[in-house]
Amino acid sequence: MKNKITTGSDILDWLLEGGYENDVVTTIYGPAGSGKSNLCMICLAKHYDKKIIYIDTEGSLSVNRLKQLTDDYKKVLDNIIVLKPTDFNEQSKVFEKLKKLINEKIGLVIVDSIAMLYRLELGKSKDVYKVNRELGVQLASLIQIARKNKIPVLITNQVYQDFEDKDKINMVGGDILRYGSKCLIELQKNNGSYKATLRKHRSLPGGKNVFFQIKDHGLEEIKKDYSSEKSSNE
Repeated sequence: MKNKITTGSDILDWLLEGGYENDVVTTIYGPAGSGKSNLCMICLAKHYDKKIIYIDTEGSLSVNRLKQLTDDYKKVLDNIIVLKPTDFNEQSKVFEKLKKLINEKIGLVIVDSIAMLYRLELGKSKDVYKVNRELGVQLASLIQIARKNKIPVLITNQVYQDFEDKDKINMVGGDILRYGSKCLIELQKNNGSYKATLRKHRSLPGGKNVFFQIKDHGLEEIKKDYSSEKSSNE
């Protein structure tokens, strides 16, 4: 059995030296408009030999975008199981349902995004500990699915600006999501182009970058940056 699946893009496969690992949670994070959902759909467009579970909390799953990415979009759509929670309580129920949906026919799980409904719940709840605990339960469920079933799990996450260091951004969910994800990819947007940085990987050095543009057919490479820093194995 292969231990990686293609990301759907040659340049992202280069960044990850083959693609997304099939027994871990990979988190793609960045500000709004940085390409997170596009990376999910690019991956989605390449994998229709098995069923795919797509948890869509933001309404980002676009049939029109799929039509741009692949002529086989009907096959892709036939193989997607779409779940659309509208609040954090529903998201919790979806994750309970997810455990029952997993079988040998499932080849990929995508959560886009895990953070939006969580943030909304934090904004109205008086029990922050309870909300964070539930987020931890949801992530633990995804980790178990990936490890036990050798199914790649791809999630997106939002960010917020550090109050003390304005040049620093933090992932929503903090340590819960940072430690639970064995692969972290940070996205940034700058004047119509995009940058993907490998921030954490269990077997690859961090700090590796690729610069690209998002086109109808997928990602178009601008340049690769081979410089790297010691990988974070938190």
